[in-house]
Amino acid sequence: MFYWFMKNLVVGPILKTAFRPWVTGHDNIPRTGGVIMASNHLSFIDSVFLPLVIDRRISFLAKSDYYTAKGIKGWFIRNFLTAAGMLPIDRSGGKASEASLQTGLGVLARGEMLGIYPEGTRSPDGRLYRGRTGVARMILEGHVPVVPVAMIDTEKVMPIGRRLPKVRRIGIVIGEPLDFSRFEGMEGDRFILRSITDEIMYQLDRLSGQEYVDVYATSVKEKQGSASR
Repeated sequence: MFYWFMKNLVVGPILKTAFRPWVTGHDNIPRTGGVIMASNHLSFIDSVFLPLVIDRRISFLAKSDYYTAKGIKGWFIRNFLTAAGMLPIDRSGGKASEASLQTGLGVLARGEMLGIYPEGTRSPDGRLYRGRTGVARMILEGHVPVVPVAMIDTEKVMPIGRRLPKVRRIGIVIGEPLDFSRFEGMEGDRFILRSITDEIMYQLDRLSGQEYVDVYATSVKEKQGSASR
């Protein structure tokens, strides 16, 4: 109820009026059943605008760090993320990664929509980076289709490091569902997982028009951090 209230009566109308998001391919979204929406990741606001332009509720796996701020600011952030359908997860790896997988599979098992960023983090420079295979494993274990989604110009509205967004129009391109059921039962094969992930990234590259870089975005960020020290 809180999600519906914020989306349709409070946050949604304000953001739609200010940013006038355009959308293509809305009919490609399955109307029922579990489905993964796999998107490129240019800005924090990607997880805000995608839920606004689709009819079904969508949940995203969000870093638990976002929920640790204190005071009034922390209260506002936590409630805003909850309203946007965020699910806090620990991304420290190991058992935490397995817990994240199970959280996502739980969403899919309920016949709901799950939003995933295969790159694993926001692009540091607007380019599209290599996808991580966790999305492929979730597709196979969840027995669901995946819909590629390209966010357009969101990094120009709120680039990394900026606290308040610039008001300008953004776009969302929704591709046709991808069916990988032919690989069912092969979620333990790392070559299959890589093949599925690469196919998803190819579709995101085609939809977004971004330059593709076959390295992980986290590696680029680590190098940038080392260079700045």
